[in-house]
Amino acid sequence: MLTAAFALFLAQTAMPVAPAAPPPSPPKCEGANFEAFDFWVGQWKVFPNGGDEQIAESRIEKVSAGCAIRETWMPLQGRGGTSLSAYDPKTGGWHQLWVGGSPGRVFFDGGAVGGAMVLTGYWGKDKDGNPSLVRMTYTLEADGSVRQYGQASSDHGRTWSDSFDLIYRAKE
Repeated sequence: MLTAAFALFLAQTAMPVAPAAPPPSPPKCEGANFEAFDFWVGQWKVFPNGGDEQIAESRIEKVSAGCAIRETWMPLQGRGGTSLSAYDPKTGGWHQLWVGGSPGRVFFDGGAVGGAMVLTGYWGKDKDGNPSLVRMTYTLEADGSVRQYGQASSDHGRTWSDSFDLIYRAKE
C-alpha cells in the first residue's frame, strides 16, 4: 500500500516535460564578405596572360555549405594541386591553403581590395635560398575572365618582381 501511495504522490507532483527546442541553425556563409571571391568560381581553361597556348584547366567550386572555395588545378604538364579558400569573420580576412603535387603546403592570407582578391604567403625560395613572399592578385576582367597576377619578394615585401601572370577563361 505504501508503494501505491508513493506512486500516486509522484504522479500528482510530476511536472509536464516540455518538448526540447530544436537546436539553433548554424550561421550561414552569406553576404559580401563571404562572396568576395565568388567571381573565381567556375570551370576554366588557363593561359599565360597575352598567350594563346593553354597551360592548365582549373575547377573552382563553392564547398562546405558555401563557406569555402576549392580549386582543383590540373596542368596539362606536370603535377596538379588543390587550394581551399575561406573568409574568416573572426579575423575579417581570407585564408587559403595550397597543397601541390610535391610535399608541403602554403598558407596565404589577405582579402578583398577594390574588387580584387589579394592573398600573400611565403612560397618557395629565391635563387639565393631566401624565403620568397608571394602576392597573388585575382581580378575579374571586363570579358568575364579572371586574371591571377603573381609577384614575388625576397625582402619580405619591401620590393616586388613579376612572378607569373595567368588568365582563366571560362570553358565552353
